[in-house]
Amino acid sequence: MTATQQLSFPRQSARTQRFTLGAPRSFTVSPDGSRVVFLRSASGTDRTGLLWVLDLDDAGPRERPAADPRELLGGSAEHLPAEERARRERSREGSAGIVGYAVDQAVELAAFSLSGRLFAAELRAGTARELTTAGPVIDPRPSPDGRHIAYVARGALRVTGAEGDEDRALAERGDGNASWGLAEFIAAEEMGRSRGFWWSPESDRLLVARVDDREVRRWWIADPAHPDREPTEVAYPAAGTPNADVRLHFVTLDGRHTEVEWDRARFPYLARVHWSAAGPPLLLVQSRDQCTQLYLAVDPETGGTRTVHVDEDPAWLELSPGVPAWAPESSYAHDFGGGRLVRIADEGGARVLAVGDRVLTGAQLQLRAVLDIGESDVLVSAAAGAEATAPEIGEIHVYRVNELGVERVSQEPGVHGAVRSGGVTVLASSATGTSGAKGANVRVLRDGKQIAEVASYAERPVLTARPRLFESGEHRIPCAVLLPSGHRESDGPLPVLLDPYGGPHGQRVLAAHHPYLTSQWFADQGFAVIVADGRGAPGRSPAWEKAVKNAFTLTLDDQIEALHGLAGSQPLDLDRVAIRGWSYGGYLAAMAVLRRPDVFHAAVAGAPVTDLRLYDTHYTERYLGDPAAQPEVYEANSLVGDDGLTVAETPHRPMMIIHGLADDNVVVAHSLRLSSALLAAGRPHEVLPLTGVTHMTPQEQIAENLLLLQVDFLKRSLGLA
Repeated sequence: MTATQQLSFPRQSARTQRFTLGAPRSFTVSPDGSRVVFLRSASGTDRTGLLWVLDLDDAGPRERPAADPRELLGGSAEHLPAEERARRERSREGSAGIVGYAVDQAVELAAFSLSGRLFAAELRAGTARELTTAGPVIDPRPSPDGRHIAYVARGALRVTGAEGDEDRALAERGDGNASWGLAEFIAAEEMGRSRGFWWSPESDRLLVARVDDREVRRWWIADPAHPDREPTEVAYPAAGTPNADVRLHFVTLDGRHTEVEWDRARFPYLARVHWSAAGPPLLLVQSRDQCTQLYLAVDPETGGTRTVHVDEDPAWLELSPGVPAWAPESSYAHDFGGGRLVRIADEGGARVLAVGDRVLTGAQLQLRAVLDIGESDVLVSAAAGAEATAPEIGEIHVYRVNELGVERVSQEPGVHGAVRSGGVTVLASSATGTSGAKGANVRVLRDGKQIAEVASYAERPVLTARPRLFESGEHRIPCAVLLPSGHRESDGPLPVLLDPYGGPHGQRVLAAHHPYLTSQWFADQGFAVIVADGRGAPGRSPAWEKAVKNAFTLTLDDQIEALHGLAGSQPLDLDRVAIRGWSYGGYLAAMAVLRRPDVFHAAVAGAPVTDLRLYDTHYTERYLGDPAAQPEVYEANSLVGDDGLTVAETPHRPMMIIHGLADDNVVVAHSLRLSSALLAAGRPHEVLPLTGVTHMTPQEQIAENLLLLQVDFLKRSLGLA
């Protein structure tokens, strides 16, 4: 047995960043199908990402590094600019080295930043070099023709030649509140839009976001462990307060600006931008209540816009990856009324794919994302919908869709994702059981046949997760149950630990191995662990997700329904039930013991949202509306409000509250207000403050000890030996 295998699971999980280090990711396929570009660190414990190329020529598939940060930095340590740290926090990126890159149209030139410096890699030659710039460099992106690289530095959009010549500013920052080329907080945190500028297909101009946050309220994130340091200023748009002012400009390479015009007063949210050779620039803009959105085509010469399509929904409109976009001029798009707009929409009780006015999928599928738009089909990610003939609990598959029908690309049960260009597809697949213990299997397909496999250097976990998937209760709630390794029926009922996220955008019940590793470790400490995705979680249908409109408390009802529905068939001791969670799961855990102490006997609430008026606009208002117009909705759904705690009188249940003091997403004020209200109500509880920790917990020792401390608390609280 090796030294690595002798590690405890908590230490191994922390050291490997939950077994993500060493796994290949961020794939790009060249249009000619001759190479695949990706990121991967050198081992399962190495945080430094390298840029790799998989060649697919006649000599056979072979991998080679295209850029190694240690060589490029000469062995010196990385130093991240504040803007880059913020970008990584929004994307939950805990790795180092090369964590992102962008390429030209031919996938011959890649650009990336290290320590705020700009680097370019020639992907055919496998060489990389630094370009002298005005730095610190954020989000460098080559032009489609590979002749220029645009980037952001100190709030200004700049461009340099691909050889490092003629570095210049195209849009200067101006005053201290306006910046160019970066996504604002809520776009990156909630909309899934991490970019702030886009090249034209002709490489002659860019479409650039200008963000002015002067009206956004300022919060101050302090580090109490270092009282000598100034607090960090954060422009945080809490529910009901002003958002940043976001505008778009066309900017030519000689610095001429043309502003894009749309009704920003009615549609202030810039949710998506698409610009390809298939059509004019395409915008998706939303009303503040997110019940109406416009698809706008833009004239690059005048900045004028025309409405291509309008979506409306009485609850809210969901944003999906990969859309909107244009389908290319081809046979499968010619006869579709309304043009070649590709979108994902909630129609007929399902989340469907539409091209023009024609809907191409039905209620059997619940669309997740558009992965690629080809000449003859659209590649999508989808789960089985509410009307699927055979439920596939937790499975996500890749499908080819055109006017002739739907074909599934991924065959084996599990969770699958894909990247495609031309005839080459990179298919990443995860499964449950021992076959999934090694993590995702990444295969390269050409015209549907495997031609290569991308190696993973990720460590194999010291334990094997054994989830059993069920549907429970009247609502057929998707659940996973994990019992201790070696558990026998004669061992009798077990204390129960619910381990949910339980809220919107947070599917936990997946037909894959690694998502359950921590839950299995808790099970091996003597618990029956239940992971349940109730209403509001992604997966089944739009109605399932939108049932939580104005009613987050339904998510607690569904956890209880899942628990009681499983009690008849699983070895559950309902007199000893605990719950743990982080973020929304922390909110759910705290609410469980406060409002339903008849069911729950202990809780670990990590980074809980306790006063929903303190959370951001785009997320909170989507589900609960405007706090000024609906104060009673916020009061009913918050754990702490103007009237203090909303709780059952008795009995009092033990609660451990955990929060990172540097969290700028769910700020520590949430936990401090909860603790103060508990103290005022005479309710004992434990608070574990994490110095210097954000909404993530990437620090190895902290991540390890958090698991150990939680187990100790749960055993003490439930009276276990």
